[in-house]
Amino acid sequence: MAVKVLIVDDSALIRKLLTQILSSDPDIDVVGTAPDPYVARDKIKTLNPDVVTLDIEMPRMDGLTFLSNLMRLRPTPVVMISTLTQKGAKTSLEALHIGAVDYVSKPQTDVINNLEEYAEEITAKVKTAAAANLAALTRHEVQSRRAGGAAPPKPLRGGSAAGRVIAIGASTGGTEAIAAVLAALPEGCPPVLVAQHIPEMFSRSFSERVDRLSPLRVREAVDGEPVEPGNAYVAPGNYHLSIARAGSGYACVVSQGERVNRHRPSVDVLFESVAKTVAGKGVGVMLTGMGSDGARGLKAMREAGARTIAQDKATSVVWGMPGSAVEAGAVEKVVPLQSVAGEIIACVTV
Repeated sequence: MAVKVLIVDDSALIRKLLTQILSSDPDIDVVGTAPDPYVARDKIKTLNPDVVTLDIEMPRMDGLTFLSNLMRLRPTPVVMISTLTQKGAKTSLEALHIGAVDYVSKPQTDVINNLEEYAEEITAKVKTAAAANLAALTRHEVQSRRAGGAAPPKPLRGGSAAGRVIAIGASTGGTEAIAAVLAALPEGCPPVLVAQHIPEMFSRSFSERVDRLSPLRVREAVDGEPVEPGNAYVAPGNYHLSIARAGSGYACVVSQGERVNRHRPSVDVLFESVAKTVAGKGVGVMLTGMGSDGARGLKAMREAGARTIAQDKATSVVWGMPGSAVEAGAVEKVVPLQSVAGEIIACVTV
């Protein structure tokens, strides 16, 4: 059965373009369009769409307010349509926190030159959204945990954690999952390298947001910078992140090589570098995401003696990447999201 989609955007041109793109896929049925959230509200009741594509900036009611109301009153998979700007990045990340499944860039005036690639991205994300685990989209209590007076995790000092490196990979649903994990890791824990499928201009806003929630210092990785305990390094959008030896320690390698598994950053690139460079001192973590990127690299880590963890299906927005890793025999332990940080700490302290 085709995925029923409602397109909500104040631009008639964008509504027409998105309708043409999505309708070209035989597995998608655009059942209607709406120029603003008020019209959308009525159409959702009558058309009962499987997925809503939602513009962020609209008259009468902004997209975030409408999304918040929708997730509270009638939870529905939503793909946000966002501008590729710093402001658009922050708003899109807030939308993911509220409960959107994913986001795509708003079509640009020159989209005709990249129409095939854009169409492929948005149709894939709409189909993924239709199958997403809505129960896992409920807002994580990261902010309330940090702001509500709860004690932060006890600092981790020296011992068997010395020389360890933690690598985390994620895609769809990953921004919130990563935030939840990093918020629960203690000061002084081994360095964390993160590969999240994310576009340019979004990774900095994402890093800044998670930095406010976590005891770790979280930031975009810079090529050549030392990898040190108590820090988390996020792959910049459109760049691969890997790790290399630097004297007696390690350093970040940020590069713009070919896409791997159609992604840059690629989780496989990160995991394979950790397998090669860190070997048995590594800890690999696969979180929610669409596709299979990272499964090969996580298996390489496990074969090199590293500890490996995957998020379970029940708490994943999309169990594509963790499921592929499990199927490949790459995973030592499968645990719910709320247990991932505890498993990481157990791995680096034994």
